[in-house]
Amino acid sequence: MSTASKVALGISVLLSVGTVAAVHIQQRRVKERLHEGVIRDLERQSRKLENIRLLQEQITLTKQLEAERDQMLMEKGSQQS
Repeated sequence: MSTASKVALGISVLLSVGTVAAVHIQQRRVKERLHEGVIRDLERQSRKLENIRLLQEQITLTKQLEAERDQMLMEKGSQQS
């Protein structure tokens, strides 16, 4: 084998190995980004459920306060009559 052909073979092997390594690194990064997306979605769903729970609590408390206010107004109205 001539020196030129050995150099050409070496360069092609290095380029091939470099290409394969770059593809694997890129695939790993894509996989990590996808995994981070799943984690963000789970966190978002958790926050959404917590917000819904808080909203339900607020609705319940508002109804209780309105009922108490109406009852107090009714009592004041009956006392004034």
